[in-house]
Amino acid sequence: MDSVLLAFAAALAVGVPAIATGWAQSRIGSAGAGALAEKPELTGTIIILLAIPETMVILGFVVAVMILVL
Repeated sequence: MDSVLLAFAAALAVGVPAIATGWAQSRIGSAGAGALAEKPELTGTIIILLAIPETMVILGFVVAVMILVL
């Protein structure tokens, strides 16, 4: 039973941030497309803003590995 709960906790540690990242990137992407239509020089800023939410998934993966290993 303990291994099932650990696996479920690890899945939640990756799954919830992945869903949140997808939601955040959809909002950032649509706003970024509108901003790029008006000011094309904002390309670098929009790319950085799209990359920032990915850190949530990476940190969730690290937490999942820590749950499963420790």
